[in-house]
Amino acid sequence: MSLRPPIIEALRKETADFTKRKIKAGQFGTPFGLPEYELLQTHPANYFMKLEHSKPMPRMLFGSLWFERELCILFADTNLGKSVLAVQIADSITKAYTIDPFSNQADECPKVLYVDFELSGKQFQIRYYDPKWGSYLFSEQFFRAQFNPLGDDPVIHNNKYEDYIKMAIGKAVKASQASVLIIDNITYMCRGTEKAKDATPLMKMLKALKTKHNLSVLVLAHTPKRSPHKPLTVNDLQGSKMLINFADSAFAIGQSSVNPATRYIKQIKQRSAREEYGETNVCLITQEMKLNFLQYNFIGHDHEQNHLHRPIPTDTALLRQQVHTLHQQGHSNRHIGRRLGIHHATVAGILEKGFENESLEVKD
Repeated sequence: MSLRPPIIEALRKETADFTKRKIKAGQFGTPFGLPEYELLQTHPANYFMKLEHSKPMPRMLFGSLWFERELCILFADTNLGKSVLAVQIADSITKAYTIDPFSNQADECPKVLYVDFELSGKQFQIRYYDPKWGSYLFSEQFFRAQFNPLGDDPVIHNNKYEDYIKMAIGKAVKASQASVLIIDNITYMCRGTEKAKDATPLMKMLKALKTKHNLSVLVLAHTPKRSPHKPLTVNDLQGSKMLINFADSAFAIGQSSVNPATRYIKQIKQRSAREEYGETNVCLITQEMKLNFLQYNFIGHDHEQNHLHRPIPTDTALLRQQVHTLHQQGHSNRHIGRRLGIHHATVAGILEKGFENESLEVKD
């Protein structure tokens, strides 16, 4: 005779009967027994054509560089103004204006959440403040979340940092009710992105956040050390190539060699539109403080090649003369190398051997 109370026996029997019914129906193993929770949804291709036909086309948020419901990556070298451009994009979306020539088709000023792992609150305030004009007035639709060092505790997240970040961003999205998410930058979201085993879970997490909350996501990232006389490519995104493989779109900011104050925007990857701002048609921009708002202004189009450092033939007296001139002006070997498109070891060799020496081993 069972010593368990009758109510427990009844519950056990009901659970067992439920499981048997699900096994018989072929639904056992899926959450709640519902088909929509299956990992793969398989239908004839025409099913998806009909299903998606009635849905609206994604609208441009920043021209053809970033569309609604896309996971987009913006990358550039340090101090080229990624954050400045990202805040300007967020401001344009929440205030319904266009940053020429990039169309903004967002409807009804959606809420934007800017997750700022870079600047403190004071640093952000200083950037958008002028003594004469005071602080810039952002839209009430613009939300900013900043990094809290006290919350970065391994005891709290139990060594599952990525899950902790995902949970924190998800809570911030719900609290702000945002439909647009900008993350500055990806470095703080994962313990490492150099290997595929680290980058893949991170990008899956971002795509899951995008899908769960129906978000448009822009993620900022860095470029590693690169040659200044080579065009920007997918290979210039710091970390594993899996980052860009999982992204829907990507664009980058480069620095012009013609004028250090000039930047250019280049389209790197796109799925929702044809390439518009590729190598032969990059967008030239300059940064300015307009009243109390730091922003970029569009100044024209050009071929990227015209703004790259051009390597100078290394067997000429001109190169050696330029190296010595820059050295006498107090520039470091690395700065001279970047300026002239040669390795800093080559610069050191020129300075060591003297101006008159004709033989030179060049390193790139």
